[in-house]
Amino acid sequence: LVEQNVHHTLAMCDRAYVLENGRIVLTGSGHELMANPHVREAYLGL
Repeated sequence: LVEQNVHHTLAMCDRAYVLENGRIVLTGSGHELMANPHVREAYLGL
């Protein structure tokens, strides 16, 4: 699933993947990814 509303999607999913240049660079639950400072800054703009 590719979705513009990342916060809503990550709150619902059991497992999520962060892709960069077609490669999986991070994986975890939606809550784990939302709590990751690197993910928040680099991919979520928080």
